[in-house]
Amino acid sequence: MTKTISQQRRFPVVEKQWRAACKSENERNGGSVDSTALQYLPSDSELASSFAERKKREGSVRGFGIRVSQSAEGSDSWVDDPVTRHVISIYINKEETRENYPLWPLILHMKSQFCILVLPLVELGHLDSYKEICKRSDCGNAVGGVDGSLSALLLDLPSVTGAFMVAHAIGEIISGDMAEPEVIVNASPSMGGLLDSLTGSIGISSRAKPVAAPVASSTPSNTSVGAISSDAMKIGSRPLDKDALRTYISSSMPFGTPLDLNASNIFTIKLNGFSSADLPPADVKQPAWKPYLYKGKQKILFTIHETVAAALYDRDEIPDSISVSGQVNCRAELEGLPDVSLPLTGLNSSRIESLSFHPSAQVPEQGADKQSVMFSPPLGNFVLMRYQGSCGLGPPIKGFYQLSMVSEDEGAFLFKLSLMEGYKAPLTMEFCTLTMPFPRRRVIAVDGTPSVGTISNTEHSVEWKILVSGRGLVGKSIEATFPGTVKFAPWQSQRFLFRKSFFRSTAEEDSDVDTEPTNNMVNVEEYLMAKMTKDLPPVDLEEPFCWQAYNYAKVSFRIAGASLSGISIDPKSVSIYPSVKAPVEFSIQVTAGDYILWNTLGKCPSVAMPK
Repeated sequence: MTKTISQQRRFPVVEKQWRAACKSENERNGGSVDSTALQYLPSDSELASSFAERKKREGSVRGFGIRVSQSAEGSDSWVDDPVTRHVISIYINKEETRENYPLWPLILHMKSQFCILVLPLVELGHLDSYKEICKRSDCGNAVGGVDGSLSALLLDLPSVTGAFMVAHAIGEIISGDMAEPEVIVNASPSMGGLLDSLTGSIGISSRAKPVAAPVASSTPSNTSVGAISSDAMKIGSRPLDKDALRTYISSSMPFGTPLDLNASNIFTIKLNGFSSADLPPADVKQPAWKPYLYKGKQKILFTIHETVAAALYDRDEIPDSISVSGQVNCRAELEGLPDVSLPLTGLNSSRIESLSFHPSAQVPEQGADKQSVMFSPPLGNFVLMRYQGSCGLGPPIKGFYQLSMVSEDEGAFLFKLSLMEGYKAPLTMEFCTLTMPFPRRRVIAVDGTPSVGTISNTEHSVEWKILVSGRGLVGKSIEATFPGTVKFAPWQSQRFLFRKSFFRSTAEEDSDVDTEPTNNMVNVEEYLMAKMTKDLPPVDLEEPFCWQAYNYAKVSFRIAGASLSGISIDPKSVSIYPSVKAPVEFSIQVTAGDYILWNTLGKCPSVAMPK
């Protein structure tokens, strides 16, 4: 048995605020509130024990997320809302009084082999509201957003957002996964303008001091308990530096209030300290996100990075879905503490659904298609703005995918795609690859010749390289077809260990004797598909695109030259105060996210549209 080790960081100031709130509530209600129970906060061992007990009760670390037959009234799964897999509650069992004391809302974030728990400070009334929700029979996703639902309750708690940011920042530190927002720079610097292509671009080679971390800062929120538990306090072969983690937590959120979650800033300050050369001008207040002042050659780099997600069905009854999520990454190598102002164009309200900005940004002016942004840039690479929207030019790749099983171990497929239809220069598709995954079948052969590109296969997938790097598609569209067959290793009966959250026992092995098709089977294909999928487990909520009873193809690509949402920056309109001579470079990169072509002839998940 592997021993679970727990590490906890408590903030006495926040605990004092909570106890004072409990005492005040008790006095206001004439002593009817059990303030002793509410004031209780667990020790490390009690927290670890209660967390393990919840795992046993809810079936897994995350929990069910939906109400099932095993759900008990008062538990997270009783709430019947998937958000309870991320915002959880536990009950501390105090042996002296033989009572259970609730802790909610505990933010659960899983990173690598670690579980990170963060408990933000909320009002006592919010905890009482959650207790009531846990006892109702009509709660859940169906009533989300209405008064009294969990969603409505969480929307009233901004500290939960701050706690999520703290959990993610800690997860990146303990896993060593701290990548900067990508900023692309031309090999030959220019004064700006749309780039026709990012081919030949290079990464930032020089770094200001300190190197920026992915999360530059956070929304302030009081946090009372942060706990990390794991089966081994190490990351691969590298031991976890617990002292460094304690330093980060204490420095980034003094007294329990997050100020600057930039790990690079925190660790660099600890390493280098401050000298007289680092002092800011006496008449200027230095922000927390810029503890050191940059010195050197001045310039500003902007990169718009968009990710396109799509679900293409090619069915009359299910509409296709396509969306764009993007961010404006920036690196401002400017001396002193200047303010930077720039206009963002293309912010058409019909295409852009939501916007959020870095805490250093001010948004004084907004027009129908333009937004002025002023900000005091931090050190290193940072995300100036995030947004969600629609694709103004339509899907960069559209078409259909069909897969039909002609026998138990062979399938016939057909792809018919159109690339960059309606797209004009300077938009350039630099590469495009399509992958057919078969996670439960072993591929032994693929037969077929595509109209363009090359094919290859691995043990559990088939890959079609439609466009390769260096042979991009500029200012024109192409049609691509790929008919073929895929052969699998003989289907073998398997014993599936079903999740306890959905099944009370494991599945029996299939019989060696093949069953004859019954009269209610329409054809051989339906019989074969029914046989191969009848024992497949249900949806794994952690990997929504590995549903074993469904089949799909996933497309990856990269487009340069312009954004698909229409958002852009004019480098010539960027202004700096106090005025300095600094070149401004601007680039755009569009990549595919979950760009899915669902099998037209198979099962597929879809969102029910409101009538």
